[in-house]
Amino acid sequence: MTQEYTAESRVDGPEDNDPPTGRFRAFVDRWRGDPGIWRRGVVLAVLAVLTALLMILHAQIPNRIGNLGSLMETFLPWLGLLIPVLLVAALVRRSATALIALLLPAVVWVNLFGGLLLGKSGGGGDLTVATHNVNAENSDPEGTARGIVESGADVVALEELKASAVPTYEKELAGTYKYHSVQGTVGLWSKYPMNGSRPVDIRMGWTRAMRSTVTTPQGEVAVYVAHLPSVRVKLHAGFTANQRDNSADALGEAIADEEIQRVVLLGDLNGTMNDRSLNAVTSQMRSTQGAAGDGYGFSWPAAFPMARIDQIMVKGVEPMSSWTLPRTGSDHLPIAARIEL
Repeated sequence: MTQEYTAESRVDGPEDNDPPTGRFRAFVDRWRGDPGIWRRGVVLAVLAVLTALLMILHAQIPNRIGNLGSLMETFLPWLGLLIPVLLVAALVRRSATALIALLLPAVVWVNLFGGLLLGKSGGGGDLTVATHNVNAENSDPEGTARGIVESGADVVALEELKASAVPTYEKELAGTYKYHSVQGTVGLWSKYPMNGSRPVDIRMGWTRAMRSTVTTPQGEVAVYVAHLPSVRVKLHAGFTANQRDNSADALGEAIADEEIQRVVLLGDLNGTMNDRSLNAVTSQMRSTQGAAGDGYGFSWPAAFPMARIDQIMVKGVEPMSSWTLPRTGSDHLPIAARIEL
């Protein structure tokens, strides 16, 4: 005997009518009926709390052992990547304890770095400045110089200038920037008159910093260019940054002694604004990225930027906007900012 089914004889359940709602309800029911959701995931909860404590107490991590504190502060925003990893693990383990604990690092990370995700740049401004570590091994200095010109900056600082490449940069930039000065391995190019250009001693034994007075239509601005010593991460020595830290102290002293009230610092500081070892500089100046940037503005390494170690910092002027420029032949991205004098 053949049995026939009609459309009218079929009875639909709630999951058939609304599959997403049905699946969610089943998911909640499984959690609600599981007495182990509070007992499981204790290790995940501990890891979540430790992540939050590392972000909150990063300034308390000592530098005595391998400059561990500075190393942590250099990549501090990336601790946030642990949160989604722990979240997935907590869901797989079906641990309510771990999920609740994850609220702590999530709130801390948003409080510390969430504001950088929101665009802070505004219009206006009197002066556009840019800085770029051009890399001594750059195989395309002509293209790099053209990229700088296309930025539209009024004042440009270049670091890690190889002596043999300086004539190329001078030639390529001459048509846009009438004034310039090269001191050691750093240089400054400007559309406006410059005077008082001189090296700045940052305790390295050779010149990697300079100062010049740029006379803009709104008045004089003291512009510093600096390339602080590189840092390294070594298994036997940790974060080797002592020479950079000494140079940062010397640079901070020079800026503190500056007689002109309006000061701009351009350069590769080989450290982030979170790094306590740059306090001699960061305590008296503002980062244009932190005040008026869009996003994090990571500048290094250019292939996959992970940290903003190239900085534009100001004192006595107002940052209006800050951004990174397109990649050149360097291993750093150039950065630019617009400031109001």
